[in-house]
Amino acid sequence: MIETIESVRPLLAIICPASGAILILLSGRRPNLREGWTLLASLLQFSLILSMVPMVLAGKRIECNFFTMFPGIDFGFHVDAFGLLFALTSSSLWVLVSFYSIGYMRTLQEHAQTRYYFCFALAIFGAVGVALSGNLVTMYIFYEILTVSTYPLVAHEQTSEALFAGRKYLAYLLTSGCFLLGAIALTYSIAGTTDFAQGGILTVASATHSVLMILFILFLLGFMKAAYIPFHSWLPTAMVAPTPVSALLHAVAVVKAGVFGIVRTVGYVYGIDMMHELGLGIMLASFAAFTMIVASLFAIAEDNLKRRLAYSTISQLSYIIFGVALLSPMGITGAMIHIPFHGFMKITLFLCAGSILVASGKKNISEMAGIGRAMPITMFAFTVGALGMCGLPPVCGFISKWFLGLGTLQANNLIFLAVILISSLLDVIYFFPIIYTAFFGKWEGTESSLAKGKKIKEAPMFMVIPLSITAIFSIIFCFPNPVTDVILDLVRIAICNLRGG
Repeated sequence: MIETIESVRPLLAIICPASGAILILLSGRRPNLREGWTLLASLLQFSLILSMVPMVLAGKRIECNFFTMFPGIDFGFHVDAFGLLFALTSSSLWVLVSFYSIGYMRTLQEHAQTRYYFCFALAIFGAVGVALSGNLVTMYIFYEILTVSTYPLVAHEQTSEALFAGRKYLAYLLTSGCFLLGAIALTYSIAGTTDFAQGGILTVASATHSVLMILFILFLLGFMKAAYIPFHSWLPTAMVAPTPVSALLHAVAVVKAGVFGIVRTVGYVYGIDMMHELGLGIMLASFAAFTMIVASLFAIAEDNLKRRLAYSTISQLSYIIFGVALLSPMGITGAMIHIPFHGFMKITLFLCAGSILVASGKKNISEMAGIGRAMPITMFAFTVGALGMCGLPPVCGFISKWFLGLGTLQANNLIFLAVILISSLLDVIYFFPIIYTAFFGKWEGTESSLAKGKKIKEAPMFMVIPLSITAIFSIIFCFPNPVTDVILDLVRIAICNLRGG
């Protein structure tokens, strides 16, 4: 039995970005102060979340409840190993993206920077709220805050294309919120609670198989932020947003909240045993496998770098869904560790794409011949992220894919093992041409000196340093060290909790 302790730390961690957002808004006419509040809020939040790690590793669960909304439903936070893993990922990457945003927004002299930083802080407020929520209702509130706060970021450019992307974004995600609310209401009517619990809160005796399967489909539709096919098109369209926003969407908050919700549903609402009994694991894994393959095929056809990375994200997110759907310890381990590992690798790729845009104005892969010789740090970091996405050592993506492969063997399903191998091969097909073009391509045309690095140099250090750090950690995670040990220990505790141990 897990020991529960009361602490105000989860509340303080949630308050940090909310307070930061207010101070950012009040400091709109003083850019240095505004950006200072952003950095301070991100550092304080990460420190608070990090301070909860020793307690959770000691087998404790941290609670912070406020009031009862309905009988059996409190508004409050429960910090367990899995939620803490997502919170650590979001808060640590917010620190780096905040530094990066300063270089990006100032160099491009972007408009509405106060609104940008304000909404960014609110988005992290929503993401960490989702991570630390103690029940489905609290999660839903922060889930919708995340949706609304990221709309101005998607539509930031205020062009017709950006406004269309914003409308499409809201159409998909607000609709999904309606499905999620319906799923939560049905869960409450069946179980009498919405709390996350070891082994799940639903039982086979609580409803018919048909009702439980319909409820599961409602949850999947509710977590449309996971961007699985066919509900994925909002994500590539949203690439019109500034690059730090794309990084937020893909690596830090939005899509991670979607897959986090699906894992929560599988492990803490239904439970592993019920998923087996209803046959939902095979269904979900097949669905994820389809997305993994098809999204990679879409990525191959894309010339725009950010859109190719967007389709890569759609595929990689489904690895997380796929892993938990295997319902095997190794598969779930691969799914959970892929949340932070993918976060660091994918944010590296998007930060590199933004640096290329700032330094050269180039958005399409076909225009980037020789750019690796002009921007070696950026492109080496990009190469690290790409190798990790392909599951190649010495980058941490190799570790998560290794566990996923072992998970398919534990589940006695060689077809799913073949899916992982094929998907990884497709990753190579759409990532390696980018690397080859950047380092070995020859610039053709009047600007041939571009390939020699005469007209392009590295982006500002505020941008290069964060992407270098994320690339370095993407390698560090692949080897035994205290940071990797913490991640693996949190995952081990989370899986033990799933089994009710």
